[in-house]
Amino acid sequence: MPYDKNLDECLFTKAWENDANKVSVNIYSYNKGSKKLQISREARDAQGTLKFAKLGRMTKEEVEGILPFIQEAIEKMD
Repeated sequence: MPYDKNLDECLFTKAWENDANKVSVNIYSYNKGSKKLQISREARDAQGTLKFAKLGRMTKEEVEGILPFIQEAIEKMD
């Protein structure tokens, strides 16, 4: 069965931002299945527009920024 965006439900989302990046913490459930955590990054281009970027390695500032969101998300995954 191919992926169907209509079956992908976002149950939680919070984001941390600085001048260069936005890092989002989300919980998704596909087709009412198990809840899964997703962390994603968007980077600002020269015009200041956010565009999807590989998450890769994170700075200490980014980790400290999203850690409370991860802890909150864990509580919602029950």
